[in-house]
Amino acid sequence: MATYKGIMTRTAGGGMLVQKDGRLFRPTRSQKLYNHSPDGFNWGYGGSGPAQLALALLLDVTDDEELALRLHQPFKWDLVARWGSQWTMTSDEIQSWINRQAD
Repeated sequence: MATYKGIMTRTAGGGMLVQKDGRLFRPTRSQKLYNHSPDGFNWGYGGSGPAQLALALLLDVTDDEELALRLHQPFKWDLVARWGSQWTMTSDEIQSWINRQAD
């Protein structure tokens, strides 16, 4: 199980700092799939940085590009847009959210 954590600190690229298991989690892979935000990640509202984060989290947890693309906007609105200045989420929690979408 992986643990993701968002910290209100800007990266060199201008996005907010996100860690996966204590290491820097980068938007690069998700940006190759769909580049919502060249600046990187953000959260707490419904914009492009939160969309990039939602896509990156879903892609990392599932390794399924089609699923991540299909669900990242609902994931953004349900969770990412509501997060405060700091947040923590596990891969199990993300997978549980995904599983509920099939119900």
